[in-house]
Amino acid sequence: MKQVVLIIDAQQELIEGNQEQSGVFKKEQLITTINAVIEKAKNVHVPMIFVRDLEVADGSGKRFEIHEKINVPEEAMIFDKTATNSFHGTGLLHHLKTQEIEHVVVMGCATQHCIDSAVRTATINGMDVTLVGDGHSTTDGGVLHAEQIIQHHNETLHGHYNVENFSIVRKAEEEIFEPTHHSYR
Repeated sequence: MKQVVLIIDAQQELIEGNQEQSGVFKKEQLITTINAVIEKAKNVHVPMIFVRDLEVADGSGKRFEIHEKINVPEEAMIFDKTATNSFHGTGLLHHLKTQEIEHVVVMGCATQHCIDSAVRTATINGMDVTLVGDGHSTTDGGVLHAEQIIQHHNETLHGHYNVENFSIVRKAEEEIFEPTHHSYR
């Protein structure tokens, strides 16, 4: 089974915050988890793709880049986006289809926006998704605290399906590159 790790908006300013927006919930844990999954992926030869939001830090400079504490592999691909959905106008879907990717492991920011839309879009487009439950984060919203948003999405997206393809939520310490989607079919 061909797989890929998709790390969305793990950018310096989004994780750390700025004058108008606080940093994401449990940012150090998020970075640690992302790095742990990167190491696991490298050990089993699963390629990695990073997506950056061009609206962050006006699309340039250190605060726009992938967080400095994240160990980005030299061979990782990077796509830049202008929309919430990482698949919109980026060439990401075309790339995954031409590589015949069947399983996408998703991490990054922000849970209720870019992570949610990527998980749902991937299943609609014929891929199984493993959302790393401790590998995504967000900031507090107007109604819910960040921790509640994360918990809600982990519950909602676990078992989400589009007939043939499912998303499941697993912790980084699990065997995320040995998918269990078949147990939902």
